[in-house]
Amino acid sequence: MSAVEQRAVAAEEADLRLDRWFKRHFPTLGHGRLQKLLRTGQVRVDGKRVQANARLSEGQTIRIPPFTVDDGERSKPAPSAHRPQDADDLRAIILHEDEALMAINKPCGLAVQGGSKTKRHIDGMLSSIAPKGERYRLVHRLDRDTSGLLVVAKSASAAAKLSKAFQRHQVQKLYWALVAGLPPLEHGVIDRPLSKGASRAQPGFELVQADLDDAQDAKTRYRTIARAGKVAAWLALQPLSGRTHQLRVHCTLMDCPILGDPKYGGARAKPEGAPGALMLHARELDLPHPDGGRLTLTAPLPDTMRAGFAWIGFEPDAQLPGARLADFEQL
Repeated sequence: MSAVEQRAVAAEEADLRLDRWFKRHFPTLGHGRLQKLLRTGQVRVDGKRVQANARLSEGQTIRIPPFTVDDGERSKPAPSAHRPQDADDLRAIILHEDEALMAINKPCGLAVQGGSKTKRHIDGMLSSIAPKGERYRLVHRLDRDTSGLLVVAKSASAAAKLSKAFQRHQVQKLYWALVAGLPPLEHGVIDRPLSKGASRAQPGFELVQADLDDAQDAKTRYRTIARAGKVAAWLALQPLSGRTHQLRVHCTLMDCPILGDPKYGGARAKPEGAPGALMLHARELDLPHPDGGRLTLTAPLPDTMRAGFAWIGFEPDAQLPGARLADFEQL
C-alpha cells in the first residue's frame, strides 16, 4: 500500500479479532509486521491505539497505513487450489446447513487442517463450496483418525460466537468408542491432567502424557453401554475439557485403550482380525446457535465404525441406556 486508507468493519466481520481481520484482507502482511504497526500507533481503530486481539464492531473504522511486504512474506507460497471433486465430497457429508453454520460427518483418515505432509484436509476443501469472496471457518478440531461431527462457521461473526461457546464449555459433546477390555466401573469420571512430552521409547517423538509438571486439567465422563465379556466394551465418552488426544489417553489410563489406537494402546489396541481404523466417533453435539437458541446434532456411524461393531458382535442401538447426551444428565 502507498497511502493511508480507512476501512469500515462490515456486519459479517463483527466480533472478529483485529489480527484476523488483517489476515483476511492482507494475507501477505506478516504477524510481526502487524505488531510493529500496532505498537507504533500506525494502525488504529476509531482513532485509538489497540492490541492485535481487539474485537471489532460493525461500522468501526480501521486506519491502514502505507506498508511494504518483506521478501520473506512475499515468498510465502499461495494456498494450493482445491481439487474438482472436493465440492462433491464435502456436500456428501454435510449433516446440517443454515445461514450461519454447517455440520459435517468427517470420515476417519481425513485431516481437519494441513501440515508439512498433509496436502488434503477439510480446511483446504472448504473453499470449494464457499461463495466467491467468502471464507468458511473451522471452530473446533478432530483428530485425523477420529470420525464424526465437525462444525464450520460460514461467517466471521458466527465463527467468533461459536469459538467463544467452545472456549467457555457451553458446547456439550458425546463420543462413542469401542475399547479393548473394560473400565473399572460402569460409569465414572477420569480426572488426570495431561500435557505433551517426549517419548522415552521413541526419542524426538511427542506423546500426550499424564501427570507431567506442566500438565493441564483434563476430565472425561464415561458410561459403559455394552460389553463383550472382558474382551471389549462400547463406551460413551463426554469430555469436560478439550486437551489434545484426551479421550484416547484417558481410555488407556483406565486400562481399556480404544481399538485401532496403537499409539496409546500398544498391541492391545490392535488385536488380530480387528478393523484397523480408530474406533472413536464424535456422535453428538449440543451447542448454542449463533442466531439464538440451541442446536443438537447427531452423526451416523461411518462404515469404519460399523465394521468395528460387527467384529465385536455389537448392535449399534442408539436407544440403549448411556448412548445419548441426555443420559449423562441423569448421572
